[in-house]
Amino acid sequence: MKASIFYGIENIKTEEKEKPKCGDKEILVKVSYCAICGTDVRIFFSGHKKVIPPAIIGHEITGEISEIGKDLKNIDLKIGDKVVLVTSIGCGKCKLCQKGFYNLCPDTKAIGYFYPGGYAEYVVIPEPAVQQKAWVKLPSNVSLLEGSLIEPLSCVINGQNYLNIEKGDTVVIYGGGPIGLMHAVIAQAKEAENVIIIDPNFQRLESFAKNFEGLILLDPQKENVKEKIKSITSGFGADVVITAAPAKEAQMEAFEIVAPKGRISLFGGLPKDNSIISLDSNKIHYNELSVFGSFASNRISFKQAAQLISQRKIVPEKFITEVIPLENLEKGIRTVRKGEALKVVTKI
Repeated sequence: MKASIFYGIENIKTEEKEKPKCGDKEILVKVSYCAICGTDVRIFFSGHKKVIPPAIIGHEITGEISEIGKDLKNIDLKIGDKVVLVTSIGCGKCKLCQKGFYNLCPDTKAIGYFYPGGYAEYVVIPEPAVQQKAWVKLPSNVSLLEGSLIEPLSCVINGQNYLNIEKGDTVVIYGGGPIGLMHAVIAQAKEAENVIIIDPNFQRLESFAKNFEGLILLDPQKENVKEKIKSITSGFGADVVITAAPAKEAQMEAFEIVAPKGRISLFGGLPKDNSIISLDSNKIHYNELSVFGSFASNRISFKQAAQLISQRKIVPEKFITEVIPLENLEKGIRTVRKGEALKVVTKI
């Protein structure tokens, strides 16, 4: 089969590789599309502790069931079914896994990291993932290309599940990439009154947001963000703040612009060697703030994401900027890093 192999920092090559065998308790998927995630970009340029070269990365995967292991008798799948793969695979035994929080398992082994991923013609759903039903069938009106957005959208849903966005809320989002815009569209679907996106790369933000109506865009280089939020909210501040960018400044400023009883999502992680921020904990105490983390997602959020696309509350065409062949994967990764595309999807 054809596959793109990650050999190390800035070294990925598309070449022929032996097609993986489907074990008796495994499932083989013929990959159709694998979208490029920001994490893939970081792996390409900086590596990852759970990605040991040579490796096949990529985890925003859709495809068709090609083979089902002979020991899987009562499985709700048949050859040809169109599916999206769930990324996080837990140990299946710990306290968190027993509650279905596979993404938070101390021994998570994710597809596209520990297990071979989707930048290849075929990918195996390994036995632990089969046990956890790590796939979701695509609704009949969702194409394989559109389904490549389900994984990132599921992560956004997982983050927003904590926030209880309501009609009339003001929601502020730091970061105007695909994740920030997904947060914005879902907040609008929940009838937030004001949805505000802040991004210092304002020209890029304007370009990406032109297909999305009703958003308020702020340029922090030219406007006083705190004063602008106060003006919009009659001095109270934002009900919800989501930091969908790996920026300390955004996380710290979130505590300055949030209203009493507000909710903050630290959605975008910081570099591990530079992840300490300073904050006034009295703001949390006296204003009864709620601060949440969010990491990856689980099958339930995948199903919710698939339904949002099926219902056209999320319109994939607004997010997918470019579809490229597997041979152009490195170019696609570099395009994403430069901020020249919203969402690049690899066609396998």
